[in-house]
Amino acid sequence: MKQVLWSLGVVCAFVTVAATHTAAQAPVSIKGDVVNDLARTKELMDKLVAAMPDDKFTYKSTPAQRDFAAQVQHIAQANVMLGAMIGGKTAAPVLDKTATTKAGVTKAMDDSFTYLSALANEQTDQTMLEGVDAKFLGRSTRARVFFAVIGHTQDIYGQLVVYLRLNGITPPASQRP
Repeated sequence: MKQVLWSLGVVCAFVTVAATHTAAQAPVSIKGDVVNDLARTKELMDKLVAAMPDDKFTYKSTPAQRDFAAQVQHIAQANVMLGAMIGGKTAAPVLDKTATTKAGVTKAMDDSFTYLSALANEQTDQTMLEGVDAKFLGRSTRARVFFAVIGHTQDIYGQLVVYLRLNGITPPASQRP
């Protein structure tokens, strides 16, 4: 029995060391991180926006706040503005800034993420480290601008979670299987 337990321990230790070694050897890249984080952020936002019923897109958490549709539009417009600061061959989408329906603001948001993803895919790790003039961020690397986009979107996501919860909707990321 001791021999079996000892053998099992050796096997577990070997598997742990091998997994750690394999993970340590996996290639990482700034471009890969940005591409993956943009895709996950878009997916999170798509699920959140889809969860809000069409008739609640004019909902405001307080009278002073933007309504739900305007918050989603804000993400789309900020994405395109920041994408222009990154620069690239991909043309910026023309957003319907007057859209207020679920379909319209979802399209604007998705178009903005498609644009950012295309810009990210144009990059290399080297170009991600190049400086660009990013207005309110100042002189920054392209990577920093991409991560500012993601951070801004996460900030608005947190605000929109409140909109959902005030309407009795559990946000998709908080739902348990």
